[in-house]
Amino acid sequence: FRGITVLLMIIVDDAGSFLPAMNHSPWEGVTIADFVMPFFLFIVGVALALAYKRVPDKLDATRKATLRALKLFCVGLVLQGGFFHGVRSLTFGVDITQIRLMGILQRIAIAYLVTALCQIWLKGDDDVDSGLDLIKRYRYQLLAGLLITITYMVLLYGTYVPDWEYRISGPGSTEKTFTVKCGVRGDSGPGCNAVGMIDRKILGIQHLYGRPVYARSQQCSIDSPQNGPLPPDAPSWCQAPFDPEGLLSSVMAIVTCLIGLQYGHIIVHFQKHRERIMHWLVPSFGMLVLAFAMDFFGKDIVNS
Repeated sequence: FRGITVLLMIIVDDAGSFLPAMNHSPWEGVTIADFVMPFFLFIVGVALALAYKRVPDKLDATRKATLRALKLFCVGLVLQGGFFHGVRSLTFGVDITQIRLMGILQRIAIAYLVTALCQIWLKGDDDVDSGLDLIKRYRYQLLAGLLITITYMVLLYGTYVPDWEYRISGPGSTEKTFTVKCGVRGDSGPGCNAVGMIDRKILGIQHLYGRPVYARSQQCSIDSPQNGPLPPDAPSWCQAPFDPEGLLSSVMAIVTCLIGLQYGHIIVHFQKHRERIMHWLVPSFGMLVLAFAMDFFGKDIVNS
């Protein structure tokens, strides 16, 4: 599964520039490219169920998991933080005041660490002979996933987002200031969502990704879904930095990893393929129905 995901990632990177269906969605909706990151997180969870099937020393396992997560986070910081950007230009180097703090590997590191700690510390000793036994044995992990999801939903739809400003460099050494009018709660659009607001407050707008995907939206590009010149009536937020792997959006990445962990438990506790498939299909269809229901009622979760 991980190999297929890597192949999909390569295809998306090469074909996404000229095939819109293979590129990330500018904001609303989903494309094939948008499945790559969740697939990686899912299979990390599955692998953790196998790696921590038996944990003789919980403290030692915690230490190793924390160290591994820190290493992965640091690698991501080096690769996506600005160290290797501009190799062919005179600007090559690191600007600590502008370095991007979050990224793909950083998100995986966070999800990995939380999921590993859940697997190490939050599992029972009950025997597993059925799906209900599985729920009973790992009930605290399921509760953790539920609490994380509720926290995300409360923050996403309940956080007040005030008006905010940002600056971009203009011709020469001039700077241009834009004001984004918000003053709302529960907005899931690009300019006034709680995901971006929390990143701007905690990480700082100068440490966010400077080429947001919504720059390819119809509101921000006359060549949408490709990058292009701004329309005359483009919203003020079109050129604002936004991190697709920010803090709040990484909260749901943890849940994706936890879901993979539960699917890995099925591999561990059930040996027959028929049993495994049945125990995979039941929660899969359940989550699918829930997702369509939330979308129908206008509360779709946007994992920005």
